[in-house]
Amino acid sequence: MSIEVLDESGRGVDVRRLSELGRFVMDRMRVHPLAELCIKAVDEETIAELNEQWMEKEGPTDVLAFPMDELRPGLVNEEPEEGVLGDLVLCPVVAERQGEEAGHGTVAELDFLTVHGILHLLGFDHAEPEEHREMFGLQADLLQQWRSSDAGA
Repeated sequence: MSIEVLDESGRGVDVRRLSELGRFVMDRMRVHPLAELCIKAVDEETIAELNEQWMEKEGPTDVLAFPMDELRPGLVNEEPEEGVLGDLVLCPVVAERQGEEAGHGTVAELDFLTVHGILHLLGFDHAEPEEHREMFGLQADLLQQWRSSDAGA
């Protein structure tokens, strides 16, 4: 599994942690072991530009997911596809604000956004109530497993 993490945010993001979390989630979701993922942490100006360009929304956001090869989670009796999962763009400044508001801090918020973004790259969505329940339930399970692991502790 190839996971590239770039910190262009100027905030000193723990790139090793994000890489390990990405690998953890992709393993749990049975993504092909040769799949590629890029996680990039950027400043508010950069994510605002991307948000406007690609989502047609104004202002900075917390996370943007750009799927590439439309990989999906591997099923138990099925081999997962090899390819490029996609790019995940995080904004640590927005994550810091949201983490403070939620009462769990920046690191936990970045963990949440990373898992959330990877699930989007895998085709999950939360536009409809049933999709929301499925995605957020899976997200909560993955985060709990991560926090219980040595790497996520």
